[in-house]
Amino acid sequence: MPNFICVTCGVQYAETESAPEHCIICEDDRQYIGHKGQRWTTIPEMQKGYKNRIEEVEPNLTGIGTTPGFAIGQRALLVQTPKGNVLWDCTSLLDDATVEAIRSCGGVSAIAVSHPHLVGSLVDWSYAFDHAPIYWHADNREWVTRPDSAYVFWEGERCDLLDGLTLVRCGGHFPGSDALHWQAGADGRGVLLVGDTMQVAQDRRYVSFMYSYPNMIPLNARTVQHIVDAVEPLAFDRIYGGWWDLIVATDAKAAVKRSAERYIKAIS
Repeated sequence: MPNFICVTCGVQYAETESAPEHCIICEDDRQYIGHKGQRWTTIPEMQKGYKNRIEEVEPNLTGIGTTPGFAIGQRALLVQTPKGNVLWDCTSLLDDATVEAIRSCGGVSAIAVSHPHLVGSLVDWSYAFDHAPIYWHADNREWVTRPDSAYVFWEGERCDLLDGLTLVRCGGHFPGSDALHWQAGADGRGVLLVGDTMQVAQDRRYVSFMYSYPNMIPLNARTVQHIVDAVEPLAFDRIYGGWWDLIVATDAKAAVKRSAERYIKAIS
């Protein structure tokens, strides 16, 4: 039986004989049902018209994004370390060329996700790389659409993955929304991978914070401050958002602070 993928959000579901009637991701008020109604596809169907763009974005950090754009259009990131690689977020498309390219970079030791919108076909990704464990915050457990034994439901505020790679729960967009801190990134100055736990602004000097981005529902001041406080102990000079070219290239920790101050002032 096929694993159907929602065309609007790109999230894959458990095997069913026919397409599901509902997408719980899109029916939530943080997302939306596509203007053409609920539609579905599968990885074999996607392979007929899509491919993955794979390229280095900085040393030991590789981006993976589907072209032409599909669903939300996110770009996943592979963090390469001497002790193994972590895939941050996922794409819906997986094919032989992608698996070969990622294996040439050292494969995938673990998968971690920012939140349920950017997970794509992460169980297929896990299977392709020796059943790599999928680190998913327990606060987001109800949003798992394809249950599997690969899931590791971590709890609390931090989770150490590999040496120098730490998940930090920020909340906000989802209760378990998190960021991945890469201590060795940016030539040792530190990198924060955020998906859209924080959304890198188009001017690349600020980030923003929302309960729903497509429906433009803001967060309150207390929640925004909690996100800032969660990453305050970390050293980082660069932020990578969940899409190509959304990067705060330098002085990123200060950018988070001034962004929160601007945001809170605007909503107060």
